[in-house]
Amino acid sequence: MMMKLAILKETEEGEHRVALIPDSIKRLSQKGFAVLVEAGAGSSAGYSDQEYEQAGATLVSSAQKLAEQADCVVKVRPPSLEEVEVLRNSSVFIAILQPALRLDLVKKLAEKQITSFGLDLIPRTTLAQSMDVLSSMSTIAGYKAVLLAADTINRFFPMLMTAAGTIAPAKVLVIGAGVAGLMACATAKRLGGVVEAFDVRPEVKEQVHSVGAKFIEVPVNEDGSGGGGYAKVMSDEYKQKQAELISRHISKSDVVIPTALIPGRKAPILISEEQVASMKPGSVIVDLAAEMGGNCALTQPGQTIIAHGVTIIGHSNLPSSLSFHASQMLSRNIEKFLLHLCDEKGFQMNMEDEITRGSLVTKDGKVIHELTSK
Repeated sequence: MMMKLAILKETEEGEHRVALIPDSIKRLSQKGFAVLVEAGAGSSAGYSDQEYEQAGATLVSSAQKLAEQADCVVKVRPPSLEEVEVLRNSSVFIAILQPALRLDLVKKLAEKQITSFGLDLIPRTTLAQSMDVLSSMSTIAGYKAVLLAADTINRFFPMLMTAAGTIAPAKVLVIGAGVAGLMACATAKRLGGVVEAFDVRPEVKEQVHSVGAKFIEVPVNEDGSGGGGYAKVMSDEYKQKQAELISRHISKSDVVIPTALIPGRKAPILISEEQVASMKPGSVIVDLAAEMGGNCALTQPGQTIIAHGVTIIGHSNLPSSLSFHASQMLSRNIEKFLLHLCDEKGFQMNMEDEITRGSLVTKDGKVIHELTSK
């Protein structure tokens, strides 16, 4: 196999990550990939053109020249329609695609007979763990959310014994105990906060306790596990009890970090304006569901606002703010994914394989992904 694999420079504003770093390129070159890299693709993440060349990559001056000769193009973020236009017909494209939100993009990929894979669609199974881009990026988002909160809040995080008296620790509420939520819990605990976490899935209680947080539960016997590590949509009775529980805890919290997402849907509203108003002035909400609309009714995706004296941070791409390690983690995930999809003859489209089937968006001019094709 001598497949031409191309890494494009990210064009979305505020995106500093790169899909593959030099370390991965060394290994992929040994597996028979000829790697082409757009000049400057890794510079925002801290990886120089020289490092790419030393790893065996060939630098190409422009995205168009690169895409015209590539068998497979890899990016971090979804491409623009203009970027799709320059891709070779019948080539392979891999990126975080968010296809259910970008139907025009998916249609364009299908029209060009491009075989496209969504990194965000890789099944969250044990077998796919080493390829799980969402978990990698959620780890970073959970960590950075707490740092943002600590930098913004009007008080200390840890309890302090001072000559001026005892300083009480910050109270932190994390809503959603997935990968991002658990990392947020662990980070807030390390900073000295008193941490509580809520999740509709009772099986995460032990994990919450393991990172030093207290698990709070809705007094309704209903399991919110929706498969694949996600939550499902809950009953009206549960939602009412959940709102009452969260209201009690939000009003006492200095920091609230909501993380709840449901695949293919707008993020559920878990924090109302009334609940925001019940918080102490100077408190902070860091909404990790901002890119999907936000868990807080007042969240403005991509913006930081103050409402009722509460700062609401709606940063929609926190992993990009730690671009060096985010790229390192992404790169290893993508490397493993490429090696899973390919053998010495190139891409093997084994539709019996759940990872291939689950992440495939378009092929042979058709939209394959179920949620997108409906």
